[in-house]
Amino acid sequence: MAKKAAKKAAKKVAKKVVKKVVKKAAPKKKTARKANAAFMKPVQPSATLAAVVGDKPIPRTEVTKRLWAYIKKNGLQDQKNRRMIKADDKLKGVFGGKAMVNMFEMTKLVSKHLK
Repeated sequence: MAKKAAKKAAKKVAKKVVKKVVKKAAPKKKTARKANAAFMKPVQPSATLAAVVGDKPIPRTEVTKRLWAYIKKNGLQDQKNRRMIKADDKLKGVFGGKAMVNMFEMTKLVSKHLK
C-alpha cells in the first residue's frame, strides 16, 4: 500500500508542475493594432481622379473606399470575373486609357494620380 500512496502523491506533484508550466506558457493579451501612419497621411488626388473621389486631400485608404463605392454604384465590376473593372469615361483617364483592368493593376494605376 505504501507504494500505491507514493505513486499517487508523485502523480499529484507532476500534475501541479504541468499546470504551472501551462499557465506560464499562455500568450499575453494582444494589444489593438495601430494603423500605419503612411496610409493615414492625406494625399492630394489629381484632377482626373478628383472627378471620382473628390478634390480634397484624403488618406489612401479613403481613396480606395471611395473608388470601390463608385465602381459598385455604377456597376463597373465584371459579372463573370469579379476581379476585372470596366472603365467608364471618368475612370478611363485614371486607368491610362484602358477599357478594362484587374483590381490589382487598378491600385497601381491610381497611385500614379496621388501626390
